[in-house]
Amino acid sequence: MLAYPHSEPPPTPDGQPIPTLHVATQPPLRARRAAGIHGFQFDRPGGSIVLRRGVPVADVVSTWLQLASALTTDDLVAAGDYLIRVPEYPDRNDPRPYTSAAQLISAAGAFVGRGKANVRRALPLIREGSDSRPETHLRLLLQRAGLPEPNLNPVIRDRFGVRIGRADLVYPEAKLIVEYDGDQHRTNTAQYEHDMTRVYRFGAEEWHVYRVRAHGLYREPRVTAARVRGLFLARASNASNQST
Repeated sequence: MLAYPHSEPPPTPDGQPIPTLHVATQPPLRARRAAGIHGFQFDRPGGSIVLRRGVPVADVVSTWLQLASALTTDDLVAAGDYLIRVPEYPDRNDPRPYTSAAQLISAAGAFVGRGKANVRRALPLIREGSDSRPETHLRLLLQRAGLPEPNLNPVIRDRFGVRIGRADLVYPEAKLIVEYDGDQHRTNTAQYEHDMTRVYRFGAEEWHVYRVRAHGLYREPRVTAARVRGLFLARASNASNQST
């Protein structure tokens, strides 16, 4: 069975757990299929089976490889980003990171199942530092628009070295921050107040914050990419002129 390593599922296209129970066997055994159950054989040679709350499940690397035949490349990258994320504040109940980029690369080399081409496309794009599926999608959108690769969720400090906070996608050469705003930023009052204070402090240190919501990312991606690219070029040019 494909397992989630923690109580929260990895990012999936609709943001919800995969509704069908996936049950896998290793050759020569064959998996049965029934209503609500998808049975199949492991494509990954030697795929590890681990116990999760007493239930035998696939390890996270095998799970990621199996998802390659069901997810788009961008969503497979988002799942990979999720699995290798190193939290700033570790939680003993959430043993992250669940794997490493090196382990994904090693396993992919022996993978011969469906989705192998998707795995090859996704692997070079996986990065440590993304905190959500939309953040990964936003990063990929901007890179395809010709922008350089941003720093992911670095801690930004003021001129005195005091921590302001983390920012999603950061272009230090242009002092430009691009953030994805999910609904929690709008509907949670405490989160909203925290965000506004943080954005004000970024501005006081001459950072420009460009905020992207779901409509801009998924309905008007070209418009969003063009706006961010224009901001980046203008601010990078100003920074270069000021330094000469």
